[in-house]
Amino acid sequence: MEDNRDLALGLQMNLEVQGYAVQAVHEGTAVLEAARAFRPDLVVLDLMLPGIDGFQVLSDLRAAGVDAAVLILSARGEEVDKVRGLRLGADDYMVKPFGLMELLARVEALLRRGAASPPGGAEPRGESFGDVVVEVESRRVMVAGTQVNVTPKAFDLLVALLQRNGRVASRLDLLRDVWGHRSAVESRTVDTHIAELRRKIEADPAHPRHILTVWKAGYRLQR
Repeated sequence: MEDNRDLALGLQMNLEVQGYAVQAVHEGTAVLEAARAFRPDLVVLDLMLPGIDGFQVLSDLRAAGVDAAVLILSARGEEVDKVRGLRLGADDYMVKPFGLMELLARVEALLRRGAASPPGGAEPRGESFGDVVVEVESRRVMVAGTQVNVTPKAFDLLVALLQRNGRVASRLDLLRDVWGHRSAVESRTVDTHIAELRRKIEADPAHPRHILTVWKAGYRLQR
C-alpha cells in the first residue's frame, strides 16, 4: 500500500520478478477491502496514505483479524513512529530511502517465518499455561476459550519462550530466534512485542503472571 504510484510500480515489478503475486493499493480507505479479497501473506504499508493514514490502516487490519505479516515502509524515521507501528501490530519497519536488496531480504524473511514452523524443530500440537492455549500448528492463541489475535512475530516470540520451559531467554536469544538477529532490528523491538503479548494474554498486563521480566537478563515464561 503506497501512495507514490511510481515507487509502488517499481516495488511491484521487482517483487514480481522474484516470483511474488502482488496487488498495489494507493488509498488507505481501500486497503482493508483489498486485504480481505486478496488475502495476502505480507502487506508492505506506507504511513502517508490518502484517506486514512497507515497507522489507522494497520489498526483496522488487526482489528479485522487480518494476520498477514506487515512491513511498514515510511519516510518517518523517528523512534516514536517505529514504536507506535510495532505496538499496533507491524512485524518490521523500514525507513525511506531504502536499499532494494535489503527490502527484498526482509520480505523473504517475513514470508519464510510465516510459512515455516516456529524455530526449534518439531513442535507439539498445543501448549498451555494458566487459561492460555497455544496451538502451534494452526498458529492460534486461545485465552479462556476465546481466540485472540496476535501478530506473526508476537506468536513466534511466544513459542520461543515456551520452548525454553521456564528458562530465561535474553533479548539477543529472542532476536536470533524470531528475527534472525538482523542488525537493523533493535532490542526494543523485543520489548514492544512482549508488551503486546502481555496485553493480549495477561489478566493484568501491568503485573504479569506468565511472561516475566528477569532483571538484566531477559524474559521467561512461567506456566
